[in-house]
Amino acid sequence: MSQYYNPNRQHNLYIPDSSLPFRLSRSKIDLFINCPRCFYLDRRLGVGQPPGYPFSLNSAVDKLLKKEFDIHRSKGTRHPLMESYGIDAIPLSHEKIDEWRDSLRGGITYKVPDTNLVITGGVDDVWVKPNGEFIIVDYKATSKEEEVTLDADWQDGYKRQMEIYQWLFRMNGFKVSDIGYFVYCNGKTDRKAFDGKLEFDIKIIPYKGNDGWVEDTIKKAISCLNSNKLPKSGEDCDFCEYREAVDKALKSI
Repeated sequence: MSQYYNPNRQHNLYIPDSSLPFRLSRSKIDLFINCPRCFYLDRRLGVGQPPGYPFSLNSAVDKLLKKEFDIHRSKGTRHPLMESYGIDAIPLSHEKIDEWRDSLRGGITYKVPDTNLVITGGVDDVWVKPNGEFIIVDYKATSKEEEVTLDADWQDGYKRQMEIYQWLFRMNGFKVSDIGYFVYCNGKTDRKAFDGKLEFDIKIIPYKGNDGWVEDTIKKAISCLNSNKLPKSGEDCDFCEYREAVDKALKSI
């Protein structure tokens, strides 16, 4: 067993009728959307999908962006990027901002009424307008020749991520703008040499979120967790297809 993966997890399992708080992250809700079976195997039975290895460069970009925006947060000023895009807001200064950005130990949370479920999410940043309205911000890093957009099918997960964060803040009583922003960093590969540094083009992409789907999806996820029946696989779940292929191959021996 690798240090990154435990195929038979015995902790953090959902137990029907338990009164103990059970944290369900934004990413696990997305897992439910993509494949109810993998979601059930993970949260109910303790057999999660093998994780990908951490993207250290992406994490470094996130960390440095947070430091950069924190400089303006402490001064109450707009970042030059915000000025160049005409965004009338500043990075939010709030006593809980570090907690909200800590997806592993904190995050923005909301307890679903009449359940023990606590929905969680760790935002990259929150900006605030002069009228007090919050703007949810997410950092993304990539390296591609073409212009970065949000048009690819696989980026629907990014949009849902934004919408769940917007929903979480609204459920905590905050006024939240429908418009969120993706601060997208695109690594340049057209330089003559590496020279020990990687340069980025940084683009702010607005996205108008609609969190109308969130509550119904959470209800369906709860129903799935409370069932003793294994749900169907997602239509495009590679993990389920792999398990089925392995099962057939082993039976043919």
